[in-house]
Amino acid sequence: MDMETDESVKRVQVRFVTQLDQKFKVPPSTIALPSDLTRLGLSSVVNNLLKAVVSDWEPEPFDFLIDGELVRMSLEEFLVAKGISAEKVLEIEYIKAIVPRQHEDPFLHDDWVSAIDGSNPGFVFTGCYDGVGRIWKGAETCTHMLQGHSDALTSLCIINGKGSEDGNNISVATASKDRTLRLWQFDAEGAMKHPATVTASKVLRGHSAAVECVSSQKSGNMVCSGSWDSTINLWKASLSEADGDLASIKKRKTSGAVNESQSEGEAVSTLVGHTNCVSSVIWPLDETIYSASWDHSIRIWDAETGSATWTMFCGKVLNCIDVGGESSALVSAGGSDGTLRIWDPRRPGTLAPVYQFSSHTNWISACKWHKKSWFHLVSSSYDGKVMLWDLRTAWPLSVIDSHSDKVLCVDWWKGDSVVSGGADSKMCIASGISVK
Repeated sequence: MDMETDESVKRVQVRFVTQLDQKFKVPPSTIALPSDLTRLGLSSVVNNLLKAVVSDWEPEPFDFLIDGELVRMSLEEFLVAKGISAEKVLEIEYIKAIVPRQHEDPFLHDDWVSAIDGSNPGFVFTGCYDGVGRIWKGAETCTHMLQGHSDALTSLCIINGKGSEDGNNISVATASKDRTLRLWQFDAEGAMKHPATVTASKVLRGHSAAVECVSSQKSGNMVCSGSWDSTINLWKASLSEADGDLASIKKRKTSGAVNESQSEGEAVSTLVGHTNCVSSVIWPLDETIYSASWDHSIRIWDAETGSATWTMFCGKVLNCIDVGGESSALVSAGGSDGTLRIWDPRRPGTLAPVYQFSSHTNWISACKWHKKSWFHLVSSSYDGKVMLWDLRTAWPLSVIDSHSDKVLCVDWWKGDSVVSGGADSKMCIASGISVK
């Protein structure tokens, strides 16, 4: 392998190791490399080593770890920064780079795409400022349109455990600026030549202002919602009228059309404590709800007692929250200053974030942990960018520039794709992301 370099550049003895499949393994011998090599140079070296073994090897982008930290500078700068001796043999682990390999053509909506859910591998669920929810089968065709809200959709979720695995009788919840939530049920596997119109099975009323967020309980028995009225409401997710919290709405004519009869639901309980808009809620455990608010706080609630068990003030308006990472215990949140912060509530005696990422230049609209990785998460921002993050480096792994306006929502889809929606009325998909 030829590698021309300035004679004045120091050389470092390195050995490459990996936990990737056998076809990605290079010989374990020690080689001398220029100390001014960065990630791209190291990736080129590994690809050349692999090509020497496999003649038809196709170049692959790699990332590199030294002592568990991703390399985002030259080898020499990294060694100096970490106080590592350049005299010893440096063991460098390489992994597949977390970057999109493919970008799908965007899927156009009639207005801003304000909410997205990629938790079902068979379809993507989007909410729009035109008040309509849409199901995109295989993210190729809009098969269902959920119509009934009278104002913009702000949030939506698939109700956990309600047919979400087999695609039959899917139950979903939507939240809207019209102050209501709605529960819907449909068969996602139904063959449709044209989008089928779905009417809500249940309307949930109780908030006195726009509903900003909704999340399903892990068991799927309930959903919770946050609103501009500063409260969090808990609702039964059942569509049955036998619950006792329902009032029948008779069929009525609207513009010459007859609407199907619906049921109305009332909140089972209300969590009070926030003093401004509850911008985001997440219900990852049956007994625990997490919330973020424009009052600068994150709270963890006991869903049974309705009391806040952990409160953290960060001094910034917060717009989104998610829970994941190590043991699904880390709390990520973003807001008005463009900084993505991560806390570990298990650490006693401190409310300081354990990680901070500051590459966004405008409001962070959403953040989502990867379900199978302790290290990776994605964020979207009003700066028009989607960023992929790894806790082992302060710089974004990749910046996805698919949108031409504010990005309002983002989620992982099928484990190797990122779906996002924005003020450009587009849903975009970046795929081929190798997260292990």
